[in-house]
Amino acid sequence: MIATQIKLEADEVLAIRWDDGHQSVVPLHTLRDQCPCAGCQGETVLLRSYQPLPQPALPGKYTLKSAQPIGHYALQLAWGDGHTTGIYTWETLRNLCQCEQCSNGK
Repeated sequence: MIATQIKLEADEVLAIRWDDGHQSVVPLHTLRDQCPCAGCQGETVLLRSYQPLPQPALPGKYTLKSAQPIGHYALQLAWGDGHTTGIYTWETLRNLCQCEQCSNGK
């Protein structure tokens, strides 16, 4: 599964067309709140889990500034608050889809 087209719609939704023809719809709030980076989700090192400290909401937190492909497997998003460490795999993006078809299947 590979994204073939990605575009920002109305500054609030990322629309992604996939190589199987599916059109994903992912609100920016969902993308930012589900950021997969260790600073947002925590991490496990040598069997010990670390949870991130809560971060205050900064201006621009939900404003998407750029999206850059990472190889053939992911997308790196840059947010208006300066956060740039989240790398969203194609699988993660597809799982975050909130289109009617995907929402009914969850």
